[in-house]
Amino acid sequence: MVSRLRRKLTSIVNGAFPLGFIVLLLVTWEYWVRWKAVQEWILPGPALIARTLADNLPLILKHAQTTLMECLAGFALAIILSFVLAFAMDEVLLLRRALYPLLIASQTVPIISVAPLFIIWFGYGVMPKIIVVILVCFFPIALSLLGGLAAVDREYLELFRSMKATRLDIFRMVKLPLALPSFFSGLKIAASYSVMGAVIGEWLGAKEGLGMYMTIAQRSFQVDRVFAAILIVTALSAALFALVALIERLVIPWNRLTEWRDL
Repeated sequence: MVSRLRRKLTSIVNGAFPLGFIVLLLVTWEYWVRWKAVQEWILPGPALIARTLADNLPLILKHAQTTLMECLAGFALAIILSFVLAFAMDEVLLLRRALYPLLIASQTVPIISVAPLFIIWFGYGVMPKIIVVILVCFFPIALSLLGGLAAVDREYLELFRSMKATRLDIFRMVKLPLALPSFFSGLKIAASYSVMGAVIGEWLGAKEGLGMYMTIAQRSFQVDRVFAAILIVTALSAALFALVALIERLVIPWNRLTEWRDL
């Protein structure tokens, strides 16, 4: 009973501090903009941004639908590719030694520097944006899953091998369940990155999407519309993160119980 009450109090306190900080930040922001009489095209206040969001919500949501579709498609493909590559690298040591340095080196190349190439090769449709999302999401998912597979206790593996279990059985019954916490850690990072990847692709050229909406608003010095789009981008990222976290609780509930015991 005491432990349950402690958990509830901890959750309330942990939620109250970020919420209080956000409210304080918004109030300070609004007061500073009005006190300094800052021009709207330089820095609009939260009240103006909220009005702009309400007035343009149908149009923004239409663009958000395109961005979300690109995110989900790229995210799903990144999961599949990461899963296949991590499994292959875990099973074949030579492949791991050959590809692991390339995975690390690939992260030194800024996505925004290669995204224009996809526009040239695939045009202004959704394909370049999906590819950008895949590149953004692939690394954290693959690396987290690969690390989780490599961290499995060797005693479990030897036990199953002594019972004549096949490699597929060992992967399905031992490695994958024990690697799921690491896998979901990578998924949550990638989920929050996916929206950013789609928006980056849309910045460079698109027919619709939040990135294109922000580009048009920026060129027209409608900074309030840019901030309104940023709010939707943030909301989408948070929603995808929360969805993955919810799936994690359903798939590996024991991991959450372990975390509570560690508090």
